[in-house]
Amino acid sequence: MLLIRGRAGGTALTGTLYEEEDHPPSFRGAPDESAPYTWVCDGFYEVESGGQLQRVGDRELRVAFEEPLPRGFETREQAIEAAKEHIRTQFVRIGVDATDVAIEFEDAD
Repeated sequence: MLLIRGRAGGTALTGTLYEEEDHPPSFRGAPDESAPYTWVCDGFYEVESGGQLQRVGDRELRVAFEEPLPRGFETREQAIEAAKEHIRTQFVRIGVDATDVAIEFEDAD
């Protein structure tokens, strides 16, 4: 298992890449078990009311979370590139420039 984390504006988002030897989660909407790599991560976006209060840089905003959207991939490289794109996209959705998102990896084994 590989944790892939994006950091920007004093906050972070972490998702999980399940690799060939791991057992990815099984729930409604999970990718086909035959995919050797499975990426799972929350999505979020800014809302005017409700949500969770979050400080990002010098802004306070309200953030709502979406259910994790698992995606299956044939190669590790495809999965990692999609994970980085997903993480950067979430930050862009709350007004952070994609180039300001630092991506880091942590082996969860």
